[in-house]
Amino acid sequence: MRTQVAIIGAGPAGLLLSHLLARGGVDSVVLETRSEEYVAARIRAGILEHSSVELLESAGLGGRLRQEGDQHRGIYLQWPGERHHLDFVDLTGRSVWVYGQTEVQKDLIAARHADGQEIHYEVSDVELHDLGSDRPHVTYTDKNGLDSRLDALCIAGCDGSFGPSRQAVPAARIYEKVYPYSWFGILADVAPSTDELIYAWHPDGFALHSMRSATVSRLYLQVPNGTDPRSWPDDRIWEELSTRLGHGQNGWKLNPGPITDKSVLPMRSHVRTPMRHGNLFLAGDAAHIVPPTGAKGLNLAIADVALLSKALIASVKEKNPALADRYSDDAQRRVWRCTHFSWWMTTMLHTSGDPFDAELQLSQLRWVAGSRAGATGLAENYAGLPIGY
Repeated sequence: MRTQVAIIGAGPAGLLLSHLLARGGVDSVVLETRSEEYVAARIRAGILEHSSVELLESAGLGGRLRQEGDQHRGIYLQWPGERHHLDFVDLTGRSVWVYGQTEVQKDLIAARHADGQEIHYEVSDVELHDLGSDRPHVTYTDKNGLDSRLDALCIAGCDGSFGPSRQAVPAARIYEKVYPYSWFGILADVAPSTDELIYAWHPDGFALHSMRSATVSRLYLQVPNGTDPRSWPDDRIWEELSTRLGHGQNGWKLNPGPITDKSVLPMRSHVRTPMRHGNLFLAGDAAHIVPPTGAKGLNLAIADVALLSKALIASVKEKNPALADRYSDDAQRRVWRCTHFSWWMTTMLHTSGDPFDAELQLSQLRWVAGSRAGATGLAENYAGLPIGY
C-alpha cells in the first residue's frame, strides 16, 4: 500500500491527526495494534482545555461535546477546614470542559468512518524502516496473519509510550521523574457530589473528586506505589475519600455509590527529545507523559497534532518543510510548560510524610487561594495556553 502519511496508533492523537490531514487534502492510513472496541473503551482523561475545545469545534467535532459535555468555570482547592473556588473565567476569560477521552474517541471514530478513513486494527509486528530517506515505510502483520507493507512520504508516531515509534528515534535524550506515589482511581455510578472538581490536600494524602457525566463520578486517592486495587474493599475506599474530601465540612456531603472500575496509576513525568527523526514525527504519549494532576495528557496530544497537521500539510502539499523542521522545537515549548505545571500541581498537593514539606504545601495553597496573581497563574495554565504557545 501507498499513502502520503502513515499514522501509527488509532487513539485520539492518531485519529485527530488523520481528520485534520484529510481536511487539508492529505491522505493517510492508520495502523493500530488493538481492536477498535478496546481503543474506544479505554478510560483516560476527562478534562478538555479551552484551546482543545476550540480546535475540536473548528474541525467539525464539537457538536456532541457542546450538547453532552459539562463546561466548568474553575476548580476547588481544599485543605482541612477550608475550600476555595478558583474561577478561571473571571481570572483569564477561559473555561474547561468535562468530556471524557472515551467520548472524544467516539466522535473521532464516527467522523473517520463517515469520511471512509482507512484504519487497520489488530495489526502486529509493526516495524518502521528507512526513516532517514524520502520514502520511509512500515511493515506489519495484519489481523489475518498476512505480512504487509505501507509506503509513505512520512510517518506519524501516535502509538503511546509502549509503541514502536518512540524506540525508532536513535540517541533520543530522555528526561524522567518517577514520583513515590500513585493514584487509586474509581468510577462510580453515582451523581457527582460537587459541581466542579475538588483538589484536596490532606495529611493522609491527596484526593480528587472529578466526574464523567451527571450520573458517573470519577474519584482518586493518593496511595503508595505498588498498591493492589483488590486490597481495597469498597467501604474502605468511600471512608478514605470521605475523610480526605471533607465529608461534613460546612455541611458538604460525599455521596457513595456502586463502584464499577478500580485502577492504580503510577505517577511519572517523561519527556523524549527530539520529537522527530528524519521523516518520523512523534506526538502525544509517544513523546511525553505527565502526571494527571494538571489535566494535561490528552490536551498536550491535541496541541501536538494541531502543530503536526499543519507541518505535514505544508510539507506534503506545498513542498515547504519549514514547519516540519520546526515541529519538535515548537511542540516542546508547550510540552515543558505543561510538564512544569503538572509537576507543580503534583508537588503542591501530594503528601510526602515530611512535616516541613507539609507546611510549605499549606503555605503555597493559601497563597494560590488568597492571591489573585497566584490564582491567575494556576488558572492560566489549567485552562490552557493558546495552541502554538
